[in-house]
Amino acid sequence: MADVPLYVVSEYSSSERRITPSWSIAQLKTKMEPITGIPPSCQRVFLKTSSSERIPVEANDEEAVYLQSFPLIPYAELHIVDTRPASAKPNFSSAVGVEKYVMPEEEYEKKSDSVLSWKKEQKLGRFDPNAPSHEQAKIEAIAQEIKARGIAVGKRCRVGANDTRRGEIKYVGEVKEIPGSLGSWVGVELDEPVGKNDGSIGATRYWGEASELKRGVFVRPERVEVGDWPVMDDLEDMEEI
Repeated sequence: MADVPLYVVSEYSSSERRITPSWSIAQLKTKMEPITGIPPSCQRVFLKTSSSERIPVEANDEEAVYLQSFPLIPYAELHIVDTRPASAKPNFSSAVGVEKYVMPEEEYEKKSDSVLSWKKEQKLGRFDPNAPSHEQAKIEAIAQEIKARGIAVGKRCRVGANDTRRGEIKYVGEVKEIPGSLGSWVGVELDEPVGKNDGSIGATRYWGEASELKRGVFVRPERVEVGDWPVMDDLEDMEEI
């Protein structure tokens, strides 16, 4: 049988691939690992046909069952689900451990082709004569957002409408270590170690004690949804999506 073009869809990527019907299910999972980043043993595979039916691609002996046993319709979707718990999944959005180059401030201020130079010429931001009133308005707007959302220390929440980023609000207030910071931030201790800090930034500790586990994040109030979010259960990730 000729190869069949399918859309391979996973949590981390989506691409068109040609699938060979004579592959076994085990071979398919092995070939999907470099495409999806999910180990074969942690994959659950579903075939979604044009009728929107999700067909599990699985068998008791996946070495002996071949893909030609399934309705491989051209340009159907092959969904690869990662069954690992959230704490074991890669966090591609985190920049923790990535060395960054930071230009010295005095050198940046001397550049004539920078954003800072342009702002000076256009009298924008802190170079705007009316900047103090603009800043106060922003601070007040952030305070109103916090009040409207019911954000307060001790409440449960989730961050960015992401169900895997649940936690507890630990801090509400200014965070001077964040460049360009203005108004209040919300410090959240996540249930899973998928944050960017341990509750401290620089020499300032906002909550908790020093830890190698990065559970803390500081976000603006519009990214926080307060609610009765239960603590994440690792077994939830094993359920079918």
